[in-house]
Amino acid sequence: MASDFSLAGRNALVTGSVRGLGLEMARGLARAGARVALNGRDPATLDRAVARLRGDGLDVTGAAFDVTDLDAARDAVTALGDIDILVNNVGHRDRRGVDALTPADLTRMLDVHLVSAYTLCQAVARDLVDRGRPGRIVNVSSVIGQLGRLGDIAYATAKAGLDGLTRGLAADLGPHRITVNAVAPGTFATEVNARLAEDPHWARWLESRTALGRWGRPEEIAGVVTFLAGDAASFITGQTLAVDGGMTTKF
Repeated sequence: MASDFSLAGRNALVTGSVRGLGLEMARGLARAGARVALNGRDPATLDRAVARLRGDGLDVTGAAFDVTDLDAARDAVTALGDIDILVNNVGHRDRRGVDALTPADLTRMLDVHLVSAYTLCQAVARDLVDRGRPGRIVNVSSVIGQLGRLGDIAYATAKAGLDGLTRGLAADLGPHRITVNAVAPGTFATEVNARLAEDPHWARWLESRTALGRWGRPEEIAGVVTFLAGDAASFITGQTLAVDGGMTTKF
Protein backbone atom coordinates (compact mmCIF):
# COMPACT_ATOMS: atom_id res chain seq x y z
CA MET A 1 0.00 0.00 0.00
CA ALA A 2 2.83 2.41 0.81
CA SER A 3 4.10 2.16 -2.77
CA ASP A 4 0.85 3.72 -4.01
CA PHE A 5 1.84 6.92 -2.23
CA SER A 6 5.50 6.90 -3.22
CA LEU A 7 6.74 9.30 -5.89
CA ALA A 8 10.23 7.83 -6.06
CA GLY A 9 11.79 8.16 -9.48
CA ARG A 10 9.42 10.89 -10.64
CA ASN A 11 10.19 14.48 -11.59
CA ALA A 12 7.90 17.33 -10.60
CA LEU A 13 7.62 21.03 -11.41
CA VAL A 14 5.73 23.29 -8.98
CA THR A 15 5.23 26.85 -10.19
CA GLY A 16 5.15 29.70 -7.70
CA SER A 17 6.83 27.60 -5.04
CA VAL A 18 9.26 29.90 -3.25
CA ARG A 19 6.89 30.49 -0.33
CA GLY A 20 3.46 29.79 1.08
CA LEU A 21 1.31 26.98 -0.25
CA GLY A 22 3.55 26.38 -3.26
CA LEU A 23 6.57 25.74 -1.06
CA GLU A 24 4.58 23.30 1.08
CA MET A 25 3.34 21.45 -2.01
CA ALA A 26 6.92 21.14 -3.25
CA ARG A 27 8.04 19.93 0.18
CA GLY A 28 5.30 17.29 0.27
CA LEU A 29 6.14 15.96 -3.19
CA ALA A 30 9.84 15.80 -2.33
CA ARG A 31 9.16 14.01 0.95
CA ALA A 32 7.24 11.40 -1.04
CA GLY A 33 10.37 10.78 -3.10
CA ALA A 34 9.99 13.03 -6.15
CA ARG A 35 12.77 15.21 -7.49
CA VAL A 36 11.13 18.63 -7.45
CA ALA A 37 11.90 21.77 -9.44
CA LEU A 38 10.84 24.88 -7.55
CA ASN A 39 9.88 27.95 -9.59
CA GLY A 40 9.94 31.68 -9.03
CA ARG A 41 10.73 34.84 -10.96
CA ASP A 42 13.53 36.13 -8.72
CA PRO A 43 16.64 33.92 -8.79
CA ALA A 44 17.84 35.03 -5.34
CA THR A 45 14.53 34.26 -3.66
CA LEU A 46 14.36 30.97 -5.52
CA ASP A 47 17.86 30.00 -4.41
CA ARG A 48 16.91 30.59 -0.77
CA ALA A 49 13.84 28.37 -1.09
CA VAL A 50 15.88 25.61 -2.74
CA ALA A 51 18.54 25.85 -0.01
CA ARG A 52 15.84 25.66 2.66
CA LEU A 53 14.44 22.37 1.34
CA ARG A 54 17.85 20.93 0.60
CA GLY A 55 18.71 21.65 4.21
CA ASP A 56 15.93 19.21 5.09
CA GLY A 57 17.61 16.58 2.92
CA LEU A 58 15.14 16.89 0.03
CA ASP A 59 16.01 16.48 -3.66
CA VAL A 60 15.07 19.83 -5.16
CA THR A 61 16.36 22.21 -7.79
CA GLY A 62 15.36 25.64 -9.09
CA ALA A 63 13.82 26.87 -12.35
CA ALA A 64 13.72 30.66 -12.55
CA PHE A 65 11.17 31.95 -15.05
CA ASP A 66 8.02 34.06 -15.26
CA VAL A 67 5.06 31.84 -16.19
CA THR A 68 3.50 34.67 -18.19
CA ASP A 69 6.52 34.64 -20.50
CA LEU A 70 5.16 31.72 -22.50
CA ASP A 71 8.35 31.11 -24.49
CA ALA A 72 10.38 31.01 -21.27
CA ALA A 73 7.86 28.61 -19.73
CA ARG A 74 8.09 26.24 -22.68
CA ASP A 75 11.89 26.49 -22.68
CA ALA A 76 11.94 25.63 -18.98
CA VAL A 77 9.90 22.47 -19.57
CA THR A 78 12.36 21.44 -22.28
CA ALA A 79 15.39 22.24 -20.11
CA LEU A 80 14.08 20.34 -17.08
CA GLY A 81 13.18 17.33 -19.20
CA ASP A 82 11.04 14.29 -18.35
CA ILE A 83 8.51 16.06 -16.10
CA ASP A 84 6.05 13.49 -14.71
CA ILE A 85 4.13 15.81 -12.36
CA LEU A 86 3.11 19.42 -13.00
CA VAL A 87 1.57 21.61 -10.31
CA ASN A 88 0.30 24.96 -11.59
CA ASN A 89 0.29 27.09 -8.45
CA VAL A 90 1.24 30.61 -9.61
CA GLY A 91 -1.42 33.13 -8.70
CA HIS A 92 -2.07 36.83 -8.35
CA ARG A 93 -4.85 38.79 -6.63
CA ASP A 94 -6.58 41.95 -7.83
CA ARG A 95 -9.27 42.72 -5.27
CA ARG A 96 -11.46 45.13 -7.22
CA GLY A 97 -15.09 45.09 -8.26
CA VAL A 98 -16.91 45.95 -11.45
CA ASP A 99 -16.70 49.67 -10.70
CA ALA A 100 -12.90 49.66 -10.94
CA LEU A 101 -11.72 46.54 -12.79
CA THR A 102 -11.03 47.20 -16.48
CA PRO A 103 -11.09 44.59 -19.26
CA ALA A 104 -7.30 44.96 -19.49
CA ASP A 105 -7.01 44.17 -15.76
CA LEU A 106 -9.12 41.06 -16.25
CA THR A 107 -6.97 40.00 -19.21
CA ARG A 108 -3.84 40.23 -17.06
CA MET A 109 -5.41 38.00 -14.43
CA LEU A 110 -6.40 35.44 -17.05
CA ASP A 111 -2.86 35.49 -18.43
CA VAL A 112 -1.39 34.72 -15.00
CA HIS A 113 -3.88 32.10 -13.85
CA LEU A 114 -5.24 30.53 -17.00
CA VAL A 115 -3.15 31.09 -20.13
CA SER A 116 0.13 30.32 -18.36
CA ALA A 117 -1.33 27.14 -16.83
CA TYR A 118 -2.60 25.99 -20.21
CA THR A 119 0.78 26.65 -21.83
CA LEU A 120 2.62 24.56 -19.24
CA CYS A 121 0.00 21.80 -19.34
CA GLN A 122 0.31 21.62 -23.11
CA ALA A 123 4.11 21.52 -23.06
CA VAL A 124 4.30 18.86 -20.34
CA ALA A 125 1.51 16.77 -21.86
CA ARG A 126 3.12 16.78 -25.30
CA ASP A 127 6.38 15.55 -23.80
CA LEU A 128 4.60 12.81 -21.83
CA VAL A 129 2.75 11.65 -24.94
CA ASP A 130 5.97 11.65 -26.98
CA ARG A 131 7.62 9.50 -24.31
CA GLY A 132 4.60 7.24 -23.96
CA ARG A 133 4.49 7.97 -20.24
CA PRO A 134 1.56 8.51 -17.86
CA GLY A 135 1.52 11.78 -15.93
CA ARG A 136 -0.18 13.91 -13.31
CA ILE A 137 -1.26 17.54 -13.59
CA VAL A 138 -2.62 19.39 -10.56
CA ASN A 139 -3.98 22.92 -10.96
CA VAL A 140 -4.37 25.13 -7.91
CA SER A 141 -7.76 26.78 -8.03
CA SER A 142 -9.66 28.41 -5.15
CA VAL A 143 -12.99 28.17 -3.36
CA ILE A 144 -13.57 31.68 -4.73
CA GLY A 145 -13.94 30.08 -8.15
CA GLN A 146 -17.01 28.29 -6.80
CA LEU A 147 -18.41 30.87 -4.38
CA GLY A 148 -17.62 34.37 -5.57
CA ARG A 149 -16.80 37.27 -3.26
CA LEU A 150 -17.79 40.93 -3.23
CA GLY A 151 -15.19 43.10 -4.97
CA ASP A 152 -13.11 40.16 -6.24
CA ILE A 153 -14.34 39.61 -9.80
CA ALA A 154 -11.09 38.84 -11.62
CA TYR A 155 -9.88 36.17 -9.21
CA ALA A 156 -13.25 34.40 -9.17
CA THR A 157 -13.39 34.47 -12.97
CA ALA A 158 -9.84 33.18 -13.42
CA LYS A 159 -10.24 30.34 -10.92
CA ALA A 160 -13.60 29.27 -12.34
CA GLY A 161 -11.88 29.17 -15.72
CA LEU A 162 -9.11 27.04 -14.26
CA ASP A 163 -11.69 24.55 -13.00
CA GLY A 164 -13.12 24.36 -16.52
CA LEU A 165 -9.65 23.96 -18.01
CA THR A 166 -9.04 21.08 -15.61
CA ARG A 167 -12.14 19.24 -16.82
CA GLY A 168 -11.40 19.91 -20.49
CA LEU A 169 -7.79 18.75 -20.24
CA ALA A 170 -8.84 15.66 -18.30
CA ALA A 171 -11.09 14.65 -21.18
CA ASP A 172 -8.41 15.29 -23.80
CA LEU A 173 -5.51 13.69 -21.97
CA GLY A 174 -7.23 10.72 -20.35
CA PRO A 175 -6.56 8.42 -23.34
CA HIS A 176 -2.85 9.09 -22.80
CA ARG A 177 -2.99 8.04 -19.11
CA ILE A 178 -2.52 11.63 -17.95
CA THR A 179 -4.81 12.72 -15.12
CA VAL A 180 -5.70 16.37 -14.56
CA ASN A 181 -7.22 17.53 -11.29
CA ALA A 182 -7.44 20.72 -9.26
CA VAL A 183 -7.32 21.61 -5.59
CA ALA A 184 -9.30 24.59 -4.33
CA PRO A 185 -7.77 26.02 -1.15
CA GLY A 186 -9.87 27.95 1.31
CA THR A 187 -8.43 30.43 3.82
CA PHE A 188 -4.84 29.57 4.74
CA ALA A 189 -2.56 31.40 7.16
CA THR A 190 0.27 32.03 4.70
CA GLU A 191 2.77 34.88 4.71
CA VAL A 192 0.47 36.84 2.41
CA ASN A 193 -2.39 36.51 4.91
CA ALA A 194 -0.26 37.09 8.02
CA ARG A 195 -1.99 40.35 8.96
CA LEU A 196 -5.46 38.88 8.55
CA ALA A 197 -4.47 35.74 10.47
CA GLU A 198 -3.79 37.93 13.51
CA ASP A 199 -7.11 39.76 13.21
CA PRO A 200 -9.66 38.58 15.82
CA HIS A 201 -12.50 39.55 13.48
CA TRP A 202 -11.28 37.08 10.86
CA ALA A 203 -10.86 34.39 13.49
CA ARG A 204 -14.47 34.85 14.58
CA TRP A 205 -15.67 34.88 10.97
CA LEU A 206 -13.86 31.63 10.16
CA GLU A 207 -15.19 30.03 13.32
CA SER A 208 -18.73 30.63 12.11
CA ARG A 209 -18.12 30.16 8.37
CA THR A 210 -16.12 26.91 8.23
CA ALA A 211 -16.90 23.46 9.61
CA LEU A 212 -13.50 23.23 11.32
CA GLY A 213 -13.72 26.80 12.59
CA ARG A 214 -10.15 27.94 11.91
CA TRP A 215 -7.50 29.01 9.43
CA GLY A 216 -5.81 26.31 7.38
CA ARG A 217 -2.15 25.68 8.08
CA PRO A 218 0.04 25.87 4.94
CA GLU A 219 1.40 22.36 5.45
CA GLU A 220 -2.17 21.00 5.30
CA ILE A 221 -2.25 21.50 1.52
CA ALA A 222 0.65 19.11 0.85
CA GLY A 223 -1.12 15.81 1.47
CA VAL A 224 -3.88 16.20 -1.11
CA VAL A 225 -1.47 17.37 -3.83
CA THR A 226 0.89 14.48 -3.11
CA PHE A 227 -2.06 12.08 -3.22
CA LEU A 228 -3.28 13.37 -6.59
CA ALA A 229 0.27 13.14 -7.96
CA GLY A 230 0.64 9.45 -7.13
CA ASP A 231 -0.63 6.02 -8.10
CA ALA A 232 -3.26 5.99 -5.36
CA ALA A 233 -5.21 8.59 -7.38
CA SER A 234 -4.86 6.80 -10.73
CA PHE A 235 -8.65 6.68 -11.34
CA ILE A 236 -9.38 10.29 -10.36
CA THR A 237 -9.40 12.92 -13.07
CA GLY A 238 -11.27 16.11 -13.97
CA GLN A 239 -12.08 16.85 -10.32
CA THR A 240 -11.72 20.00 -8.23
CA LEU A 241 -11.20 19.07 -4.59
CA ALA A 242 -11.85 21.76 -1.98
CA VAL A 243 -9.28 21.95 0.82
CA ASP A 244 -11.12 24.53 2.85
CA GLY A 245 -11.99 23.27 6.32
CA GLY A 246 -15.58 22.86 5.20
CA MET A 247 -16.14 26.40 3.90
CA THR A 248 -17.97 25.21 0.79
CA THR A 249 -20.12 22.71 2.68
CA LYS A 250 -21.35 24.82 5.58
CA PHE A 251 -24.40 26.98 4.92
